Amino acid sequence: MMASMENKVALVIGGAKGIGLATSRALAQEGASVILTGRRQSEVAASAEAIGPLAQGLVADAASQADLRLVVGEVDRRYGRIDALVLNAGLSEPATIAEETSGHFDRHFAVNVRGALFGIQVALPLLKEGASVVLIGSIADAMGVTPFSTYAATKAALRSYARSWAAELAPRRIRVNVVAPGPTDTDMMTAVSDEMRQKLIAPIPLGRMAHPAEVAAAAVFLLSDAASFVTGAELCVDGGMGQV
Repeated sequence: MMASMENKVALVIGGAKGIGLATSRALAQEGASVILTGRRQSEVAASAEAIGPLAQGLVADAASQADLRLVVGEVDRRYGRIDALVLNAGLSEPATIAEETSGHFDRHFAVNVRGALFGIQVALPLLKEGASVVLIGSIADAMGVTPFSTYAATKAALRSYARSWAAELAPRRIRVNVVAPGPTDTDMMTAVSDEMRQKLIAPIPLGRMAHPAEVAAAAVFLLSDAASFVTGAELCVDGGMGQV
């Protein structure tokens, strides 16, 4: 049986660590040629090497339109198309209302929202008819999450964009969906205290955080032909945290 992403070209913006790396790896395991991006050369190179010959890494800042154009130009030269696009680059820093600054606000919207908007825009000419786009959102998009209100607002913006983009791109049969993880046990969580981990886990009915590979599996499903009649949707991978 042919793997679900066999002979497909996948671009993962923000694919060098965490959920992005897990998604890049899962796509390669399903047969896709994967181009992953990240901001640090050493991290990008190590991630591509760890995945294997189907992965290639490119250094890019997701908040930079110039960097995104260079990445897509390289994909065009190598493959001439994109079958699967993952917009994963993200930033999450706490700030209460009183602590919020213009710099904090601008950083979050530059990476989490502007990066996604101009990422899909620059990729649009290469997205073939029937391609699929997945935005990595968060269940924070519909929850009151303090002191991460600005982060949550960026994820709500992505959810809204996904609906509009799904409608706009439907005539080209390009599907746009969101994967919304709950707390996920990425390397970023290693700095979190045991007390904080327990606070994060307590409201999760399944009693643990998600593994990055579980979030990646949901993304690959939405990118694959198995989800050919799914668009404009949000798939929550949260152990029931925001659902029950």
